[in-house]
Order: sequence, then C-alpha cells, then structure tokens
Amino acid sequence: MSEQLLYKIGLTLIPGVGDVVGKKLVAYCGGPEAVFKEKKKQLEKIPGIGAQTIQSIVHQQVLQRAEAEIEYAAKKNISILFYLDKNYPKRLQHCADSPMVLYYKGTSDLNMQRVIGVVGTRNASDYGRLFCDHLAEELKNDDVMIVSGLAYGIDTYAHRAAIKNQLPTIGVLAHGLDRIYPYVNKNLADKMMLHGGLLTEFMSGTNPDRENFPRRNRIVAGMIDALVVVESAKKGGALITADIANSYNRDVLAVPGRIGDTFSEGCNYLIRTNRASLIENASNLRYLLGWSSKKNSAVQTQLFRTYSEEEQKVMDVFGQEKECGIDDIMLRSGFTASKLAGVLLTLEFDGILIALPGKKYKIA
Repeated sequence: MSEQLLYKIGLTLIPGVGDVVGKKLVAYCGGPEAVFKEKKKQLEKIPGIGAQTIQSIVHQQVLQRAEAEIEYAAKKNISILFYLDKNYPKRLQHCADSPMVLYYKGTSDLNMQRVIGVVGTRNASDYGRLFCDHLAEELKNDDVMIVSGLAYGIDTYAHRAAIKNQLPTIGVLAHGLDRIYPYVNKNLADKMMLHGGLLTEFMSGTNPDRENFPRRNRIVAGMIDALVVVESAKKGGALITADIANSYNRDVLAVPGRIGDTFSEGCNYLIRTNRASLIENASNLRYLLGWSSKKNSAVQTQLFRTYSEEEQKVMDVFGQEKECGIDDIMLRSGFTASKLAGVLLTLEFDGILIALPGKKYKIA
C-alpha cells in the first residue's frame, strides 16, 4: 500500500477540510504527508485553519478509514486520482473547488483532446432522445468523449448514443463505486466501463443523497470543453450544471424547444439570456470550439445517405442553389408548415441542412 496515497485520501476525510482548504494545506505544508506530520504550532499559522481542524490533523483518526478505502479500490480495480497527479482530469484540475481525490473505474483517458458534456431532464421526450442519437452519430469521427451523470432521461440517452457510435463515455456519479444509481442503468454502466468509465469523488458506502448531486454536477462542468443542454425545465440539475460551466468559462450550448413545452423552458431561457449558444447539430459545436471537422464528411453524408420521399422533395427544391427560404421550400414542395418543419428538423439533425437567419436554409 502506498503511504502517500493513505495521506491523500486521509486529507479528504478531515472534518472541516473541504477541497479549497485541503489544497491550501498541501500548498503551505508541501504535500499531503507533510500536512499530517506538521507540528501543531506551524498549522496554527496557516490562515483559515481552525483549532478543531488542527486537532483532527494531529490525532490522525481518519487514516484507518483511508486504509480501508485503498484496500477496497485495489480489490475492485478502482484507480485513485489525486488532484496533482498527471492522470487527473487536467481541465478539472484548474477549477478552484475541484475534488482533491477522484475514484475512477474504466478504460478511457480522462484527458482526451475533445470532451463534451451532455445533460438534461429526467423526463426526456423523443425530441431529446433523437437529438442525442444524431449528435453522437455526427461526432463519431471526431475523437470525442461524452460525459454525463448516468441519471434517467437525457443522461441515459447520451451514454447509450455514445456507445452505439463507439465514442468513449464517462458517467460521473453522486455516490460511491460500490453501487449504481439508478439501478436500472446497471447494464449500461457495465458497458460504459468497457467504453469509457465511471468517475466519482465519493468513497464506497456513500449513498446518492440529494446534496451530492450539485457536487457531481461541478465535476461534469469542470472536466469538459463544452456543455450541451438538451432538454430542461426552468429549474433542475441541468440548469445548475450550466451555471457552473459558465462560472468555469466553459462554452454552453442549448437545444431550442417549442414555446410552452415545460422541459424546453430551461433551454430556451439559457439561449434567451445569452447563457448558452443555440445548437442544432454537431457543426454548431465544432464551429464554437474551433474544431476542424473531418474532411469531406458533409459531402460523404450527402452522397451516401438515402433520403425518404419527403426528404427528397425538399432536397430537389434546392437544385443547384445553396440557399432557399422556407416559404419557397414550402411552396415548391407542396408541404404544410407542420409537415415541412418535421422534415427540415430531421435533415438538420443529420447534418444535411443548416438553418440560417431570416428563415433560410442552406446545404451543409
């Protein structure tokens, strides 16, 4: 057993020591072990460290629990990541309140070049599910990791879509790695550990208590390049994650929904208040993040995709033209407004068409 690892975990168990104070202690003392071996008089000189905290450090009663966690992790093939380790998520490392220790079980590099978060309501609609499917399909050649929270709804669909398209996906948990919550996602979690992994700051034996979920959300927000909010009510975990992502200077994108839809209110609010950019497809994400898309990917999509009869009518309207107004498309295709909206949405999701200002569309 690594003695250094014992002190790293022990530091997280000291009463009154959170992530910010813990890092301050490490900085002042020179390392986790040095914190526990520092003299009481020296600890008293550190700003913000109270007498009760110092007593806990001096007595070192937390190390026994830390030793038990190390033994459990070894049995279950769980990696323990300290915030100064090279394999700790480097994006998260720069956040002041990032966890001092993470527990990880999986196969993927947490520091892939491209990482996005996908979050949303537990009450996902077919609209949200379809978006998750299309986004993952469009990103399958971009070497992207998808991060979410393994919750019901959008989180589940995002993880499933990633696996379906052979993208690594990480589930960030609000409890220890000795359980899966919700349990209905147990089979999905098993697949994720082969195509990504599970990550948490919580030790084994920790229940998925209510107060743990905002802490989970900050990990999602911190370890990504951008956050995509697919569907969300005006209040909820997805909006909390979006606020945290904005505070970390991460790009936030939201999928627009119909006016009046309860679980689109949050996304529409983020867009309306300039807290998020509007996203319709993967091209919007690539553009915002400055990713270069795979060469000829759009051309290949158009050459090899089979159109339905309705889609073909819409594509025929364009002919040699790159752009068309929606009124012209409706007139020449003969579709009603509602019928045309559905066809255009599918073509947008598939990266065939791009919506432009002024009710216009262009071929991608």
